[in-house]
Amino acid sequence: MATNQIPPLGLHFLFGKNLERAARIVDQGGVRRVSAAPSGRSLFLVVGESKRKEEYICFPEHLCTCYSFFYDIVNRGEQLCCKHQIAARLAEAVGAHREVQLTDEQLALMLSKL
Repeated sequence: MATNQIPPLGLHFLFGKNLERAARIVDQGGVRRVSAAPSGRSLFLVVGESKRKEEYICFPEHLCTCYSFFYDIVNRGEQLCCKHQIAARLAEAVGAHREVQLTDEQLALMLSKL
């Protein structure tokens, strides 16, 4: 194993139950990457695990629109990232996300509703 790789137990230590929940979201096909043309900008839509199956806008390295992101990460500083951010990263890494193409205008409209 290369020195810069984190063993699986290390990932579980860092992310706890969110890692397992994120893997479940990916396994259930709950991640879509939305790309806009012509800019090439993209974001992820990640389905939550509640009965309502809400879909959250997610920028994996920066932001998620879920409650947990704002409460556990921003407000309390108790976690590194939410399960939706982890799911987006996992799905992208293994190619387990669906692709959606939009125009830049359609993406801007989606983001303006935040």
